[in-house]
Amino acid sequence: MTTQTESQLGTLHQLGDSDLQLTSIGFGAWAIGGGDWQFAWGHQEDQDSIDAIHRALDAGVNWIDTAAVYGLGHSEEVVARALKSTSHKPYVFTKCGMVWDEKRQITNSLKHIRREVEDSLRRLQVDVIDLYQIHWPKPDDEVEEGWTAMAELKQQGKVRYIGASNFSVDQMKRALKIAPITSLQPPYSMINRSVEAEILPFCQQNHIGVINYSPMQSGLLTGAMTKERVEKMPKDDFRRNAANFQSPRLERNLALAGLLGEIGSRHGVTAGVVAIAWTLHNPAVTAAIVGGRSARQVDGTLPAATFRLTEPEFLEIQTFLVEHP
Repeated sequence: MTTQTESQLGTLHQLGDSDLQLTSIGFGAWAIGGGDWQFAWGHQEDQDSIDAIHRALDAGVNWIDTAAVYGLGHSEEVVARALKSTSHKPYVFTKCGMVWDEKRQITNSLKHIRREVEDSLRRLQVDVIDLYQIHWPKPDDEVEEGWTAMAELKQQGKVRYIGASNFSVDQMKRALKIAPITSLQPPYSMINRSVEAEILPFCQQNHIGVINYSPMQSGLLTGAMTKERVEKMPKDDFRRNAANFQSPRLERNLALAGLLGEIGSRHGVTAGVVAIAWTLHNPAVTAAIVGGRSARQVDGTLPAATFRLTEPEFLEIQTFLVEHP
C-alpha cells in the first residue's frame, strides 16, 4: 500500500498493517557487523560504518534494518553509536532467532525470544524496537511458540510491530492463526526469484508488507564486481563459497550486471541502482534493504530511492533472464 506522503527521497510507503511510512530503500546493516563470525563480509572499520549510516540518514533514508546475529551483536552496537551522534530518528528494525554460545557457534532457536529482545534493546540503546522480526523459521516446529512470544512482546510494548523473515507461505499461514504479520523480509533479486511464484502474491493478498534483502545479490549486481575481485576476497568473506560467485554462475551473473550497467548509463546511475529498481518494480514489494559499508557506497545507491525502470527497460532485463536462465 502506498500513501501520498512525500519525503526528500520521494513517496513514502506504508508497511503492511502498520503506521510505519518507509522510504523506498532502507539501510541494511549486515556487512557492518564486521568479520570473525560465520556469515561475515570481512573486516570492517566501525567508523566507516557510522559514516555510511550518517550519509544515508542525511540523505533522507528513514529506516535501518539489522539483526542480533550480525557480528554477534556488534552490528546493533554500531547502529546505536551512529544514532547517538545524529539528530535523525529513523525507524530501527532488528531480528531474532539466531543465537550463539561462548564459542561463537550459531544455532537457530525460537525459544529464547524474550531474552533476545532484552539484549537487542540494550545493544541498540532504545526503549522500543519499531519492527522485530524472526530471522529464520527454524526449527520449523518452534514457529508457533516463537510467533506467540513475538505477539506477547508487541502487547507488552517492547516492540511496535512484528514481522517474519524467510518464511514460506505455509509458515505465514500458521503464524497468522496466532497474530497478524506486519511484514515479510525475503531475499529477492533478479538472480534469486524464488519468492515470485507464491510468497509475494500471498503477501500482497494478505496485506503483508515486503522489505526484500539482497536486491544486488550481495554485491554481484553492483557493476563493481569482477572475477578477479572474487578471487581476491578474504577468507572471512562468506561470498567466496557462495554458488553465485563461482563458475558457471559467476560469468552469467557478471554478464547480467553488464546489461544493468548499460541501462544505468542511459540515466547516469549504476548497475546496482538498476538492480534495486528492478525489485521495486514488483507491486508486492514495499521497500528494499540496501547495504552500505562506506559513505561512498551509500552515495552510489541512493538514486535507487527515486529511480524507476521504464517498461521497455524492464522487458529488456526480462528477456535476458529468459534467455540466460
